[in-house]
Amino acid sequence: MEEILQVGIITSTHGIRGEVKVYPTTDDVKRFKRLKDVILDTGKEQLTLEIESVKFFKQFVILKFKGIDNINEVEKYRQKSLYVTRKNAVRLSRDEYFIADLMGLKVIDEAETEIGTLRDVLETGANDVYIIDMNDGRELLLPAIKQCVLKVDVENGFIQIHIMDGLLD
Repeated sequence: MEEILQVGIITSTHGIRGEVKVYPTTDDVKRFKRLKDVILDTGKEQLTLEIESVKFFKQFVILKFKGIDNINEVEKYRQKSLYVTRKNAVRLSRDEYFIADLMGLKVIDEAETEIGTLRDVLETGANDVYIIDMNDGRELLLPAIKQCVLKVDVENGFIQIHIMDGLLD
C-alpha cells in the first residue's frame, strides 16, 4: 500500500505573493480546508510545506504556503505533485478504496481463476471503469459497479469480478 497519496498538481503560480494554482486529484476538494500541510515532490526530494491559506477558483484550489512569499520562490514547483500521508487522507466509506491501492492488484473471476492485473482506473461521471490487462494479451474495460466487481481485497491483493455478456466482444 502507498504511504503517501496524491491530492493535487501545482499547475501555475497565482499572483506575485507566492500562491499557487493546484489542480485537485482528490474527490473531495473541500479537504484542502482541513489540511495543515502537504508533501511536495520536487523530483529530487520531498518537502513538507505548511498551508497558510486556501481559496477556491473554478476547478482549482489556490494555496499559499507559509514562508513562501513571492512568485520567484514558488515558480520552480510548477507541474509538481502534492501528497498527504495516509494518516491525513480522507476517511473512506464502506466499499471505497484509494485508486493507488487498487493499481497492480490481481484480478480473478468467479471461479477464482486469475485473468489479469488492474492497470488503471478511469474516472467517469457515472462510475469508474477498471482497465484490466488480461493474461491473454487483451484489455478489458470493466465498469466498477456491484454487478461486475464482486469483491475487493486490498490486503490479500486481489479483485474478484464477473464479466457481463458483451464486455469481451
